[in-house]
Amino acid sequence: MSEYRLQRVENMVREIISEMIMKGIIKDPRISSLISISKIDISKDLSFARIYISGFENEKKTKSSVDGLNSAAGFIQKHLGKKMHTRTTPKLKFIFDSSIRDGFEMTKKLESMHIEPEQTDESDD
Repeated sequence: MSEYRLQRVENMVREIISEMIMKGIIKDPRISSLISISKIDISKDLSFARIYISGFENEKKTKSSVDGLNSAAGFIQKHLGKKMHTRTTPKLKFIFDSSIRDGFEMTKKLESMHIEPEQTDESDD
């Protein structure tokens, strides 16, 4: 399968699952609306998809949301099959990803290291 088509399918899967989370179509109470899909890896034959989930909440709540998504994977896959018009629908596996939280922590560290530049005396000739 061409790389371009695979990328289009990944974007379609991201869009459909994000919409399901935001609209509350998935009724599992563990799934928070403050989670985000950070990355999707779909096999070339579209038989398997790894979906990496990050969250703005603490790690425990995000991992709970990932468990809820894995529990609802069959329902999500069925919904994907109806929306996507492909021969096969990928089997879904949701994986916790701490990249958003790691990014915030790195930004805080960089901001704490920020040192004001020294004032130069411009009156020297």
